[in-house]
Amino acid sequence: MSLKPTQLIVAGFAGAATAFGVAFATIQSQSAETGSARSPQPSNTPTLSSPAPNPPASPSPVAIAPPDNPESPAVDTPTSPKPQPVVVSPPSTPQPQPVVVSPPSTPKPQPVVVSPPESGCKISMALVADPNPPLNVRDRPQVTDNNIVGKLNNNTFVSVSNEQNGWLQITDPVAGWISKNRTKSSCPNVKQRISFVAGGTEAIVQGQIIGGGSHSYLINASKGQTMTVTNRKQVFPIILTPDAKVLAEKPNAEGQTTWTGKVPVTGDYILELDSNFKGFEYEFSIELN
Repeated sequence: MSLKPTQLIVAGFAGAATAFGVAFATIQSQSAETGSARSPQPSNTPTLSSPAPNPPASPSPVAIAPPDNPESPAVDTPTSPKPQPVVVSPPSTPQPQPVVVSPPSTPKPQPVVVSPPESGCKISMALVADPNPPLNVRDRPQVTDNNIVGKLNNNTFVSVSNEQNGWLQITDPVAGWISKNRTKSSCPNVKQRISFVAGGTEAIVQGQIIGGGSHSYLINASKGQTMTVTNRKQVFPIILTPDAKVLAEKPNAEGQTTWTGKVPVTGDYILELDSNFKGFEYEFSIELN
C-alpha cells in the first residue's frame, strides 16, 4: 500500500515522539536507582566565598603620659572665694593747715598823658581841614551869599592875625575871614609841667605844633635818678638841665629811639620841641626811677 506525502510526515512526527518518550522514561529509571543505591556524602569541593571587607580601623585612643612628678596634687575645680569682712576705719580728723596770706600786690599806676592846651593863647598859624572842601574865604566874619572872596584847599597853611567869635582873620595866602572849626591850630608857645599820678613814675607827652613855635615840658628830678626818654614819633625832644645845659638831644646810635641816663643835679629839667615853620606831631614817654 502506498502512502501519501502528508501521511508520511505525520508518521514521522509520531515515530519521533514515541522515541523521545521511551528515552525520557529510561533516564528517569536510571536516576531513581542511582539515588537509592548511594547515600549522600558531603562534598569535598571547597566552597568559595567572597572575603568580608575589613572594618575601618578605629582611631586608637591617645595615651596621656602621667606627669613626671607622680605626687603632684590634682587640680581642683576653682571655687568662689569666701567673702572677707570689711573693716571700716573711723575717719581721721584732718589737721588744720596754716593759711598763708600774701600781701596784696599793688598794680603799677598807668602813665599820665600830657597834651598842650588848644585854647587860651594867640594863634599865629592854622591848617585848612574842611570836611567839605574847598574852604570859603569871606570878606567879613559872617555867612552871606555875596561875601566870598576866595577858596582854599585842605592842608593849606594860613597866617592868622586875629580871632573873633569862632572866626580867624588871615593875611596869607588870601586876606579875609575863615571859620576856625574848619581848620587845625595850636598854641605856638607852650610851657607845661609834667606831674606823675600818685605812685607813678611814667608820663606820655603827645601834641602838635602847627606852624612855628616852641613846646616845652618841665619835670622835677633829683640828683642820681635815672631818666628814660623814649621817642614815639620822628622828633626827639632836647633835654636841658636846670642850668640850661644840653643833657641829650637824641639817642647816640642811629635808629635808636630811647635815651637813658642819670641826672647830674636836682631841679627842673626841660624837654623842648622847636618848630621853625610848618610844625609837626610829636609823642614821647618819660620815666624817672
